[in-house]
Amino acid sequence: MSGEQLSGGSAPGERPEAPPVPPRPRVFLVGAGPGDPGLATLRAVRCLEQADVVLYDRLVDPALLEHAPPGAELVYVGKRSADHTVPQPGINELLVEHARRGLFVVRLKGGDPFIFGRGGEEALALHEAGIPFEVVPGVSSGYGVPAYAGIPVTHRGLTSHVTFVTGHEDPDKKAAEIDWDRLASDVGTLVVFMGVKNLPTVVEELKKRGRSGDTPIALIRYGTMPAQRTVVGVLDDIVEKVAAAKLRPPAITVIGDVVTLREQLSWYEHRPLFGKRVVVTRPRSQAGAQLEALRDLGAHAIAFPTIRIEPVAASPEIDAMVAAVHTYDLVVLTSVNGVHCFFDRLREGGRDARSLHRAMVVAIGPKTAAACRARGVQPDVVPGDFVAEGVLEALAGRDLAGAHILIPRARQARELLPETFTAAGASVDVVPVYDTLPEDHRPEEIDRVLGADYVTFTSGSTVTSFAEALRSSGHGDSLPQVKAASIGPVTSAAVREAGLQLVLEAEESTVEGLMEALCAHALYFPGS
Repeated sequence: MSGEQLSGGSAPGERPEAPPVPPRPRVFLVGAGPGDPGLATLRAVRCLEQADVVLYDRLVDPALLEHAPPGAELVYVGKRSADHTVPQPGINELLVEHARRGLFVVRLKGGDPFIFGRGGEEALALHEAGIPFEVVPGVSSGYGVPAYAGIPVTHRGLTSHVTFVTGHEDPDKKAAEIDWDRLASDVGTLVVFMGVKNLPTVVEELKKRGRSGDTPIALIRYGTMPAQRTVVGVLDDIVEKVAAAKLRPPAITVIGDVVTLREQLSWYEHRPLFGKRVVVTRPRSQAGAQLEALRDLGAHAIAFPTIRIEPVAASPEIDAMVAAVHTYDLVVLTSVNGVHCFFDRLREGGRDARSLHRAMVVAIGPKTAAACRARGVQPDVVPGDFVAEGVLEALAGRDLAGAHILIPRARQARELLPETFTAAGASVDVVPVYDTLPEDHRPEEIDRVLGADYVTFTSGSTVTSFAEALRSSGHGDSLPQVKAASIGPVTSAAVREAGLQLVLEAEESTVEGLMEALCAHALYFPGS
């Protein structure tokens, strides 16, 4: 082989040319999963975080869209039976058009793009237009939805295979492609997509080809979501049961012996807050953990931030506080926001936790205490009751006469602490370090919270801003029907003052305590 060029044409001693680098994809066909936003893959989320444009389907949870950057264009191209907002050729054209503008395009599709999702058609359109693309698979409704209904599509001893078919074939086809003879004789699990409308036909085709009338069957509507609803029967009675239940699309149909396992394996529909619509009114930056906890409990969690936190960047009071911070005998931190804003202002002034070496630090609540520790300060006092009254009780018996006390807090707050400390002979500096400002809301956002099972409130300011949002949108008459869930007595007082219906109050004034109170209330008052 000596003398032969193994490099495919390069001269001796020359390095072969590197192959051209393929162009980066501009369009990402992303599977959103069957509905539960927690089932989206990490890759799907990362694509959304970079998107300039998102074209999304009907069943995509709004929580997923929140991963897109604030300036991203969100385009709804959802479809219902016989009602396509944007016909498929139009969707293909939009993908090509946005990609040619140099934008990062995400086509967010329910389930998996390549399982009855028409993702293949969109990919072919992009290929023909010379547009590079990438496919991000998603959890398919074909197995994800049955799993949430307690039905494994395969199970040892029952069946080792599963078949996916569509119950809504292309009406322009000259002949049906579904092999009903084969499906009827098969003992595996049959999963039918989009088959509610044609359920009588599916049942008839299977039975007349020999499938037993006592074959178990289940239809699952809005699977993996808090509105999930499951109807179980056999081929002989399922049409009547579905009609009686008034079950409508979208739904997945599962046919086979695996359906009998639902009685033992059903789990999602037994979560304590399953199906409840629960509104979270905390600031957007702080609501994530509570929303996730509610979804884990089975609730339909609705983000409706009523306030936003704006740090006070500079003021004469802040300048004086930073200059004198080492002189305080007592520092009372009333919230996580107060902790962060206080220490940020200290850092900007060239100070840090060492400046509090002589002060007793009081933190109201475990989350505030944890925020202090994260900033290098171990609180000396964490009251058992996480309100101002708890601070006074914890400090009862201490001589505060002549003490120099600092309270960095929101501009709008109760005056109980400073007034009580002043009455005890202390010198009190109340320094606003952040503002709580009302959020604006679109009409459709207001509509989403009306009629909710619970609206949660974690502070008096969230109550006040919520009530004002309803009044300014013309829904002030609905305030007495709002079912308020309060984090504690101070917030409850604001609920009553605003004219809302107080249905529960947490025993422990924490978000965790509020979650426990919600679960207990839903257990004892399931129909409320």
